[in-house]
Amino acid sequence: MTFAASLPQELISRVDAVVDADTDRLVETFKDIHRNPELAFGEVQTSRLIEKALQNLGFDVTKGIGRTGIAATLRNGDGPVVMYRADMDANAIEEQTGLDYASDVRVAREDGSVVPAAHMCGHDAHVTWLIGMANALVTVRDSWSGTAVLIGQPAEEPITGAKAMVDNGLYNFIPKPDVLIGMHTMPAPVGIVSSSPGPRLAGTDQVDIVFHGVGGHGSMPERTKDPLQMAARAVVAFSSVVPEHVDPSQTAILTVGAIAAGADNNVIPSQAVIRTNIRWYDPRVRASLLDAIESVSQQIARDAGAGDDLLPEIIVKGGSLPLVNDPELAASMSTSLAAIIGDDSVLTDLPAATASEDVQILKGPYPDMPFNYLMVGTADPELVAAARARGDEVPFSPHTPNYIVDLAAVPYGTKIAAYAMLGLLRGQ
Repeated sequence: MTFAASLPQELISRVDAVVDADTDRLVETFKDIHRNPELAFGEVQTSRLIEKALQNLGFDVTKGIGRTGIAATLRNGDGPVVMYRADMDANAIEEQTGLDYASDVRVAREDGSVVPAAHMCGHDAHVTWLIGMANALVTVRDSWSGTAVLIGQPAEEPITGAKAMVDNGLYNFIPKPDVLIGMHTMPAPVGIVSSSPGPRLAGTDQVDIVFHGVGGHGSMPERTKDPLQMAARAVVAFSSVVPEHVDPSQTAILTVGAIAAGADNNVIPSQAVIRTNIRWYDPRVRASLLDAIESVSQQIARDAGAGDDLLPEIIVKGGSLPLVNDPELAASMSTSLAAIIGDDSVLTDLPAATASEDVQILKGPYPDMPFNYLMVGTADPELVAAARARGDEVPFSPHTPNYIVDLAAVPYGTKIAAYAMLGLLRGQ
């Protein structure tokens, strides 16, 4: 299928009027989601919010796919089936924006730990855009034909939610899509949109390394095999994995995000866990990184006196292939969007990044499904200008405590989502 060459000005004006009239509600919805963040697979309130909003608009809604996922279908005559995804989960980050609707939420995890939660990646905007776009589609349904499938996806941050939905039978509840699209915030000025072809985001894996040891009293370390010491040595050794095992012309990152071990000052634990993340574009690089993690970890354990029964476990918890935009679809969408918001506002050559996504896993049994992922500027233009004046490319980055989605991006992103969906639902 193709993207509509352009949307009629009359339809653009109708969409703009619908979203403008809905802006106050959408901003309050966004603030409510932001104040009440939920971590991966705990998106109960957020999922219910989407469910109620789409049911009220006449969508056929199925909830609980992949634990907290939502799939909603609106059939509007013959035509293409277009699937749009918004992710719902927040980050375990303590917000420091100072906003009057900032999150002060703490969440108890399954392991008993209590962590802060905040939307520091823009998923609150993604959900709001989906709700606002759905309202626009229903209001102008006389102008398009086909089927809209809207997905509220859990657990994007650990890269496990899309797979959970597919594995839990997503395609038992929705028709086969002809195309899949998604959108994400980026700290560019409000008004900028990227529809760039080819590889966009890196493949990734979440990898835990579990070091086993012999615990004991802190006063008698000679009687133990300390897994914390092993973990500490591994963290240092991992810093050399990329330069020593990967061709420097390739993209490769190995990040240590957490170490979990012990509870008391005077007790050496019997186990320590390092939580790492790898990023890559070439599957051979992925294999090299995983092999190096295992060999380095095993050597450290053996050097500490661990026998075969105490060698570390390498657990790959979740991951995703690189995100690749369909070149033809990206080009046609950029052309149509440029006709609406202007050539200078649409980027077609945004450099590939080392961040990762799992949206493309929603293709499930249809890997050849055309796919495009838009990046939408959501930062206050004045903040961007000030950052660039002091030599910084952006005023803040995703996954940092001060990441802010400007409120002007709420209606703007909603309009972009509506234009994108209508362009596909009016395509041939």
